[in-house]
Amino acid sequence: MTALRIISPGGYTTIQDKGRFGFQHVGIPVSGVLDAFAFTLANFLAGNPGNTPVMEITVMGPSLEIRKEMDMALTGAQMGISVNGVPMDQWASIRVKPGDLVTIGQVRAGCRAYLAFGGGIRVPEIMGSFSTYVGGKIGGFKGRPLQKEDLLETGDSPLLTRPRAVPPSLVPVYSSEPVLRAIPGPQADYFDTGLNTLFQSEYTVTVKADRMGYRLQGEPIPIKSGMPKSIVSEPSMPGGIQIPADEQPIILLVEQTVGGYAKIATVISSDLPLVAQTTPGDTLRFESVDLATAHGLIRERQNQIKAVKEMIEAL
Repeated sequence: MTALRIISPGGYTTIQDKGRFGFQHVGIPVSGVLDAFAFTLANFLAGNPGNTPVMEITVMGPSLEIRKEMDMALTGAQMGISVNGVPMDQWASIRVKPGDLVTIGQVRAGCRAYLAFGGGIRVPEIMGSFSTYVGGKIGGFKGRPLQKEDLLETGDSPLLTRPRAVPPSLVPVYSSEPVLRAIPGPQADYFDTGLNTLFQSEYTVTVKADRMGYRLQGEPIPIKSGMPKSIVSEPSMPGGIQIPADEQPIILLVEQTVGGYAKIATVISSDLPLVAQTTPGDTLRFESVDLATAHGLIRERQNQIKAVKEMIEAL
């Protein structure tokens, strides 16, 4: 049964889950959502298990015709959502019925939003994931961003017995000047003054910012004298900050598998949503942390998600 008709797809809307793991050695990147916190809570608000596929919406939201009664929720970037012209709250469940028209506007803060539907969007599972990898034309809905007149199905799921909402005090505020915590390395030995430059300078997000990576502009980061300008290509991971020949940093994200430039530091996983929620013109700074701190911060984030869920269920 068709549950959704795409009237307008928005700027760049794809189907994503947590990602596709175990295939990077054959050139298939992880893909998946860029803001795991917003993704997880969107599914919870819609009554879904944690890794149910959702729409990841970039900068400009879609318009949808609803063809099935269900619950839905929009989290992430502030875009504004309305049903039949009536404004609705983000970070809260919304009950929709056949014939309803859902409109999501242009971003006001942040960059990416996550739209979850009760039962999840029904697409084929490929290599253990429902995520779209546009570069390889696999996963999601026909391996591509959504288009006008696409018809989507959702899984079967009972309606919520009562509405769910994240308390306003716990809704993230997306800064246009975030500070990103990063661990030096894995090729920190390629740099001497470059490390100080990275952690003491401000960098601007350029227009070359997408799901593969964010190219930054700012104080050049020179490689140590005598070191080669590139390395033997090696597996990359989201958060790696590589320094190419122009000495301007690039933060690698979820659609990159290998890199041939030295990586001066790695943004910790709990701060990757801060990267994903910036847009061209925003500014970034970096703060050096150690591995133990990074582990503590990811546990803190996991505990925060658990506490938010328990708080909502208790209301």
